[in-house]
Amino acid sequence: MHQSKCIVCKCKLKVRQRRPVNKHLRKYLRKTFLIESSESDFICGKCSRPAYRQAPFPVLHQASLQNGGQESTCCAGSPPSVRLRVQAASKSHAYCFICKKPGPKLIVVPQQLRTEVFVKHNILITAHSRCCPCHLDFSLSQFHPDTFVNFKSMDDAFVNKTTITELLDTVREFAIKSSVKRMSFENIEYYSDIDLQNMTGLNKEQFLDFHSMLKEHIRETPARSKSTTTGIFLFKMKTGISNSLLATLFGISKSSVRRAIAAVRTMLMQNFVQHYLGFQHISRENVIDTHTRTLAQSLLAEKNDQVILVIDGTYIYIQKSANFQFQRRSYSVHKGRPLVKPMVIVTTTGYFVSILGPYFSDSKNNDASILNHILCNNIEEIKEWIKPNFVVDHGFRDSITLLSNMGIHAEMPAFINKGVKQMPTEDANTSRLVTKVIYLRMFSM
Repeated sequence: MHQSKCIVCKCKLKVRQRRPVNKHLRKYLRKTFLIESSESDFICGKCSRPAYRQAPFPVLHQASLQNGGQESTCCAGSPPSVRLRVQAASKSHAYCFICKKPGPKLIVVPQQLRTEVFVKHNILITAHSRCCPCHLDFSLSQFHPDTFVNFKSMDDAFVNKTTITELLDTVREFAIKSSVKRMSFENIEYYSDIDLQNMTGLNKEQFLDFHSMLKEHIRETPARSKSTTTGIFLFKMKTGISNSLLATLFGISKSSVRRAIAAVRTMLMQNFVQHYLGFQHISRENVIDTHTRTLAQSLLAEKNDQVILVIDGTYIYIQKSANFQFQRRSYSVHKGRPLVKPMVIVTTTGYFVSILGPYFSDSKNNDASILNHILCNNIEEIKEWIKPNFVVDHGFRDSITLLSNMGIHAEMPAFINKGVKQMPTEDANTSRLVTKVIYLRMFSM
C-alpha cells in the first residue's frame, strides 16, 4: 500500500495520520524551515502543532480527509481586538462583577441570561465573568429587578471575532423565541396598566400586591412561574374563557391550567376569604357603627343596638354539565338555563357580610327553603352571631314563621288580600319603608 511522507520529518503516514498543508501551514513552513509546499503535501500532527500554538491570528484547524479529499474546517478563537462601545462586566474568577466581593462561592451566569441582560440593559457579560448567587433568584434564571439600576462600567468591551459571532447567534435565537413566545406574567413591566387591567381586572400595583400575598403559598413548576399562576387565575376570573383556550394562550397543558386555578382558589379560601367574608370576620358593633344607614335604623330598628341585614338570593350562570343528575338539579325552569344560587347577606350600606352556598336551582330550592336550611343547620354559626332584623322580599314568605319563632324580626313588603283592589294605608306605608331600604342598599352597592 502506498504511504505518503511528512513534508518536515519525512516519516511515513497512514491515511488517518495525514494532515493537509493549508495556507497557514505553508506560510509557517516557508518562514521556519524554508520549505516550499503545495496543497497536495501532508504533515504529521507532531510537526503541525507548533504552527497553531504560535498563530497570532484566526486559524483553521484541518480535519482528516473526508469524502475523497474534501476538508472540514472550524474557526478557532482569535485575540480580543475589536472594541465595542458597550458596558462590559469584568472578566475575573476571583470576585463578583456586580458587588466586587471576592469568592469563593461564585457562579457562572447562564448563556440565556447573559443574552437577556445584553438585550435589556446593553451590558455584555462573558463566560469569564462570575457573580454571587444572591444576585439571582432561587432558580438562578433571573436577576433581581434592581441589580443593574446602579451598575456602571467605564471600560469598553474588547472582544474577538468569535465572541461577536456567538453574540449575534444568541441574539438572533432570543429574537426568534420572543416572537413565538406565548403569554406570560413573569415580567408584567411588558404590559401597560390598561392592557393588564383588560386581562386581569387589576393594574400593575394591584397585581403585585395580590401576588405578594399568594407567592408564599403557591409553588413554581417547570411549566409555569408563580406570577404566571396568579395571572392565569385572574385571567380566568376576568374573561371566563375555557381551560383549553387558556392552555393555548399560555403554552401549557390543560391539566396545568386546571391545577394553577385550583391552587390559587384553595389558597384564597384558606388565607384570604375568611378575613373579609363570613359572620366571623366582622363584629356586631362594627356593623352597627360603620355599615348601617341612619335612615334604615330610624325606620326599622326599635333600639339603637339592633343590626339590620338585607338577604336575597342571586344567580350564577354555568355551562351545561355532562353529569345528568347535576344537569337536572342545576337547570332553572324559571330562567330556562343552568345556574346555581348563592345566598347573599349584606348590610343596608351594601357591605357584604357573608355569601352562603351555592345551592342547586331546582324547584325545591327557593329563597325560603334555602334560608330555612341556613337557620336550621346554623351555617357559619349564624345563630350565635346575632339576633338581627332581616329585610326580605316576597320570596321569603314561607320563612316568616321560622324567623318569628327564633326571635328574629323580618320586614317584608305586604301582600294585597284576595278580592281587594287596593292595599290598606298601613300595609302600603310599611311596604314603602321596606322597599326604600332595599333600594338604598342597591344604590349604595
